[in-house]
Amino acid sequence: MEFQTIAITEYLTQKGIAFTERNGELVAKCVFNDCDKDSRPNEAHLYFHAETGQYNCKKCGETGNIVTLAKHLGDTIDDISISPRKTTKPKKVGKGRISVDLVEQCHEALPDHIRTYLHARGLTDALIAHYKLGWGQFYGMNWITIPIKNQDGDFAFFKLRLDPNKPKETDKYRFYPAGSTATLFGWDMLKGNGEIVICEGEFDSMLLSSIGIPAITSTAGAGTFKEEWIAHLKNLKKIHICFDKDDAGEKGAEKLIASLDTQLPKKAIYKITLPERMTDGKDITDYITKYNGNPDELMYQCSKQVAGKFPIDTSQFKLLTSEDIIRVLGLTIKKDEENKLITFLCALSAYTEQSQFNLSFNAPSSTGKSFIPMEVSTLFPNEDVMKLGDCSPKAFFHEQGDYDKETNTMLVDLSRKILIFLDQPHNSLLERLRSLLSHDQKEMISKITDKNQKGGNATKTVILRGYPAVIFCSAGLEIDEQESTRFILLSPQTSQEKLRFAIQEKIKKDSDNEAYAKNLNADPERILLKKRIEAIKDEAIDEIRIENPEIIEQEFFSKRSKLKPRHQRDIGRLMGLTKIFALLNVWFREREGSTIVATQEDFAEALKLWDKISESQEYNLPPYVYDLYKDVIVPAYEEKNLYGLAEEKAGITRKEILKKHYQVYGRMLPDWQMRQQIIPMLETAGLISQDADPDDKRQLLITPTDQLTVSSEKDIVSEGGG
Repeated sequence: MEFQTIAITEYLTQKGIAFTERNGELVAKCVFNDCDKDSRPNEAHLYFHAETGQYNCKKCGETGNIVTLAKHLGDTIDDISISPRKTTKPKKVGKGRISVDLVEQCHEALPDHIRTYLHARGLTDALIAHYKLGWGQFYGMNWITIPIKNQDGDFAFFKLRLDPNKPKETDKYRFYPAGSTATLFGWDMLKGNGEIVICEGEFDSMLLSSIGIPAITSTAGAGTFKEEWIAHLKNLKKIHICFDKDDAGEKGAEKLIASLDTQLPKKAIYKITLPERMTDGKDITDYITKYNGNPDELMYQCSKQVAGKFPIDTSQFKLLTSEDIIRVLGLTIKKDEENKLITFLCALSAYTEQSQFNLSFNAPSSTGKSFIPMEVSTLFPNEDVMKLGDCSPKAFFHEQGDYDKETNTMLVDLSRKILIFLDQPHNSLLERLRSLLSHDQKEMISKITDKNQKGGNATKTVILRGYPAVIFCSAGLEIDEQESTRFILLSPQTSQEKLRFAIQEKIKKDSDNEAYAKNLNADPERILLKKRIEAIKDEAIDEIRIENPEIIEQEFFSKRSKLKPRHQRDIGRLMGLTKIFALLNVWFREREGSTIVATQEDFAEALKLWDKISESQEYNLPPYVYDLYKDVIVPAYEEKNLYGLAEEKAGITRKEILKKHYQVYGRMLPDWQMRQQIIPMLETAGLISQDADPDDKRQLLITPTDQLTVSSEKDIVSEGGG
């Protein structure tokens, strides 16, 4: 029976070799040599006859057929036969991947002489087993097999290392399957570590990781660290480069340092130079196995910063109080002391792992609700602040996310970010952000649908990761109950004194913008505060513990004779403020790794601030609405009934409220806003009731609830204003 092979198109597809079809020929990148290493994306030189499978590389001259191709790729005749005689080789799994069975088969086949060789390189049996190092025959030769995992943790391909007994003129290493491309070895090391060492080989990486130093490497050696990998290093605090002590290592290190400095200019880049005493050795393996190397010497004595952001001298910082912050913020934000302080603390809370909190500024237009967050944000690094207008989920994900075409996944990493929405975002976006805002899940998966090029629908998977600090600025006063529980509600002051100061400051600024900015940026306290913020960020604090929580418990209960469900929310906010006051003085607090301990002084500062803003929070009301109740509705009601002799006091009309509002604030209140927003919110909070006017049933009269009038405000504070 004549031997028949599968079609060349089927075989190329099985091997994950991409090709295009042109006039009866298949065109692919050369798999024999580096012919297409420098080719354009759509350029290739290996041509196959679509019917016969005969091939010819137009650049290197390699010729043959499907049989010779299979032999080159490490396959047998059975692998390309239509009716194979037997199948003994584990099947590949998916495009460009190797099976777990094949990895285990090679690991179990590791011979003693190779195990001894690996031991001599410092790799213990435990490391050999952990990394599944093995032995196998590929491309007609025996190789040490190093399974390489992809970013998802699945086995992708083998890095084949030269048999140490083979002549040195043969290939030092190859990849299997053919066509596999270089990737990072050690993707998992990028998760949860603040610094990393980039070294030159897989064995060096394994050794470093075994002594507690997280390390990664390119699977293709020095000088091959791809530009697209650098984006995955952006969340690291420090990056160390440790290549071999030879010309290739030096050139590769210089090239990588330059790339890192260009793409990550604010990242601290260090170069590790192996000690001069290493006269017989050039790499990490030699350093550890021959010269008794240790982590402290390597990371502190041998490592020198060569690029990126240099460490900030923290000895210049002193203990700060809330008054110190208010004074610096007062350079541009006049009055509004509590609002600007808590906005600053909210933004600072971004630099923790899960102690962030959220703010919502709610007030009518032109009251300066976005001014405070925008001014505060100028103190923080630009790359950490995201300012957004009205935004739909699709626009948000596309603008902020990184798209992975292979997995059809959009990753939106909001870790340690400050989000400022300059207008109330789209309701559907709020719904998708709720779990992050309430810290229910640190990573959420959702779906969005886009139009494809043919007019149909295409679905993408969106991964939202991390807890940002979020600030909303909205002219709408109504707040969904689900949102109000996730925010501290604020409103800018609109007093005559504050407005006068604000107008004077604007005149000063607009008269000479350049001089104003120059003087502002030269202020020594402001400069020091900006440096302090950067230094706090660099500390990479994850957790903040609270010292003696029983004192907080005692203080909280002492001011509340009757507990209410909302107090569960309020205590969380009070403790959150306590933690951020501790973060502000991180260098003066007890520390264990990435965790610091908040003190009673931090709690006292938090309690002082909370006492000043808590009154409106008790009723889930923006301060603007609550102040209107105290300054307008209650006085109007009491004035109307001041001389009344009847037992039943008369409620007030909306017209009377509008009149009193103009007397107090000097501006008109839109009737629709009072009807649609303010009155319903006050009624929901239990501060007013509405009843039909006995003299005119078409009209409603508004009555403040007796126990919550101004005359009983002291009782309110003593019951729930802590």
